[in-house]
Amino acid sequence: MQNISSADSTPRQRAPWWFNLAGQLLQPWLRIRRDPAEPAALLRAGVPVCYVIERDGFSDALILQRACREAGLPNPMQPLAGTRRKRSVFALARRDGWVFGRNRKRTPNEPLRQLVRSLEGMPERDVQLVPVSIYVGRAPSRDSGWFRVLFSENWVMVGRFRRLLAMLLNGRDTVVHFSAPVSLRSALDEAGDVAPERFTRKIARVLRTHFHRIRAAVIGPDLSHRRTVVDAVLNAEPVRAAIAASAAKEKISHAKAWRKAHKLVLEIAADYSHPVVRSVSFLLGNFWNKLYDGIAMHHFDKARAVAPGFEVVYVPCHRSHADYLLLSYQLHVSGVVVPHIAAGVNLNLPGIGPILRRGGAFFLRRSFKGNALYSVVFNEYVAQLIDRGVPMEYFIEGGRSRTGRLLAPRAGMLVMTVRAFLRAPRRPVLFQPVYIGYEKLVEGNSYAGELSGQPKEKESLFGLLRGLMKVLRQRYGHVALNFGEPIELNPLLDAACADWRTESADPEAKPEWLNSVTDRLAEQIQINVNRAADVNPINLLALALLATPKHAMAESDLLAQLSLSKALLEELPYSDRVTLTPMNPAAIIAYGEQMGWVQRVQHPLGDVLTTSGEQAVLLSYFRNNVLHLTATAAWVACCFLNNRRMSRASVLRLGRIIYPFIQGELFLPWDVEGFCAELQATIDFFVRRGLLESTGEGRVLERGAGQEDSAFQLKVIARSLIQAFERYYITIAALAKNGPHMLTGAELENACTLTAQRLSLLNELSAPEFFDKALFRGFIQKLRERRVVWTDEAGKLDYDSALEGMVNDARLILSREVRHSILKITPGGNEKEMAVGEAPEVEADIKSEPTTGQLFGNVPADASSADLHQRHVETEHQTHAHVAVTPADDDASPRD
Repeated sequence: MQNISSADSTPRQRAPWWFNLAGQLLQPWLRIRRDPAEPAALLRAGVPVCYVIERDGFSDALILQRACREAGLPNPMQPLAGTRRKRSVFALARRDGWVFGRNRKRTPNEPLRQLVRSLEGMPERDVQLVPVSIYVGRAPSRDSGWFRVLFSENWVMVGRFRRLLAMLLNGRDTVVHFSAPVSLRSALDEAGDVAPERFTRKIARVLRTHFHRIRAAVIGPDLSHRRTVVDAVLNAEPVRAAIAASAAKEKISHAKAWRKAHKLVLEIAADYSHPVVRSVSFLLGNFWNKLYDGIAMHHFDKARAVAPGFEVVYVPCHRSHADYLLLSYQLHVSGVVVPHIAAGVNLNLPGIGPILRRGGAFFLRRSFKGNALYSVVFNEYVAQLIDRGVPMEYFIEGGRSRTGRLLAPRAGMLVMTVRAFLRAPRRPVLFQPVYIGYEKLVEGNSYAGELSGQPKEKESLFGLLRGLMKVLRQRYGHVALNFGEPIELNPLLDAACADWRTESADPEAKPEWLNSVTDRLAEQIQINVNRAADVNPINLLALALLATPKHAMAESDLLAQLSLSKALLEELPYSDRVTLTPMNPAAIIAYGEQMGWVQRVQHPLGDVLTTSGEQAVLLSYFRNNVLHLTATAAWVACCFLNNRRMSRASVLRLGRIIYPFIQGELFLPWDVEGFCAELQATIDFFVRRGLLESTGEGRVLERGAGQEDSAFQLKVIARSLIQAFERYYITIAALAKNGPHMLTGAELENACTLTAQRLSLLNELSAPEFFDKALFRGFIQKLRERRVVWTDEAGKLDYDSALEGMVNDARLILSREVRHSILKITPGGNEKEMAVGEAPEVEADIKSEPTTGQLFGNVPADASSADLHQRHVETEHQTHAHVAVTPADDDASPRD
């Protein structure tokens, strides 16, 4: 690469012979990684270059010279063109020292003053300042020795001997970060008539802030004294007031109340240690290699590019105890500071807790109720972290997902974060969603047991060690960490209240709009996590095999279904951050066999791929990871489970009605019109692939007969979502059978859960989440929000009489057998009262189509169900599409 030349032709001066000799002696001990890899592209040709390093040091000068030589940059040891400086480099922080028997006092700003004076009176002359950050021992390596972590990079300006040891021990892990150059001429012109001395101090201050920010981003904030954070929390006004209130309430002395608060802070606070983080990363590197076949990060460069200048809060999905270790490890090895992690106090185990605490974990209790002092102390600790610019990480789901779906968010930590920012909005907050995808879970068996009714096993050191021995005997495939679209807090606050900056002046104030902001923030985080999903081979196998009654499929059918699923995800991308396995269908099946998820049964008429009952239950977890990606396709396919023909308008209209419920369950990103646009694109995809036939100028859709491959493929796609509609039907049936003013919300949840459990036993369903009470609770909440049901004065649920019609409407989606089973099992009422829900099947033309405006939800706010039905009839007559729904034929496929 050609060197960037200087504007003035100044004779080059070689570095002293002893300097070059030292560089040659240290060369075997140094291995430099440049960031960016080609820093020459940052510089302007023809302008003299002066490098600025953070700290004065002989070793830093050697490292800089070598990095510049390898990158093809101007030599920092040559004179600076157009000035009297003998070197093209200077340091902001410099040591005082004794040289040849006399004390040499150094003024750090003197090089800047010289450069400013050299430009005075010469408007055509310029110097570009290039800040260069040098870190020795930052990036961990598997071949690093344990002792080397003690000499890794930190915030302390160490002595020459310690720096020499760091070079010898960690020199092969050296990072040299070149920042974008600063034009000194442009800065002078912008300063105007500012005095040179003041201008010099300003430039020096800006450079010091820049180096501080880069160092904080690379090795973490300066948290060398935990005591300073503890003292800051205890001296904060809200905590002092809480201590006084606690003393008065409990009738104890102020000193005793203070000691109680001090104990609480020590229980909570992290004790971050750079050597411990380095040591743990050294151990984890080997541990991950034994456990996983690879860890991949996607879109990390996008996340790192937007992070500088923000208080970053990582908000990943929570699938496993390995989540926070994996994310912290990958951030560390990628050159980003490890965040402080909110961990449950149940993980503060003897021997484990102190290590986690020194790795950045701070502990919180499961509930703050009944302990006002603890609540105030914890809130203040979070506020101190935000105020100091410490990156954080927490899981807004509140716990690990046992089903593979994202859980409904709990906004407690979000509220604390937002209130801390409102109190001191110095640094904008950025929430970074992260999707974590596994191919096999360490906790898989325990999750299945908990969902089947077994109590959750309490964490203990013995249990951890016992589990670790079992874990190391298996392989768990690959892991993916996908970084989603980040969310800035300020725009959300601006949208909620234009004057939030003035309203938040009172630290104790809780604005009326705070809850709505945090609710929208929590929902958007979950949506962005889902928009960054990784689709691995196990996800695709689970989607296909679990859609068949016996979890088995002929190899030829499975190959075709996998090919269809990949084509669907490629041609209709959910978002630009979703990643898809590059394996072809045959390789996916082979990989599933290798991982032990599927077994091959050889047969003369063609091999069959199957998964056992227990494996099928565990496999449902990985199907649920990606259900949202196929929601639109599954809805379209569901419309043709029991119908041969259906108008396109009916599919879209029913989609509008059902969408709010599946959106709340799967955290889908579109509004209603956006969902309909996705449905249109999906229908067109099915028509192109031959799964549906479009007639009547595209107004009527028809699927093939039951024995055709296209009908089978549609059925497989539909069954990934059909259980959601069965849960909805169970809820509606329970309400209708028991009648209004009979059940509370909790009683309805319990009735629905028992019905689903019994139905699962009778039908051997392999999805434990089918009877998850949280999913029923979410659906009931959506019914409340849409005013389909409401609570009367006695706390019982009331509803409009039109709700009973929903039971009849469900026959468009659910089969007669499923509906009869649910109605028979659901507790309450009697069979005669439910007869209205089981009207005979109709050979339908448009006039006999059911009142679909009430299917599973309320009609839009601007129309009654009768109006919607009338508009539907008028529209269909105007387009002459006389056949909207035709019941399915009875010629079942042999695969059934």
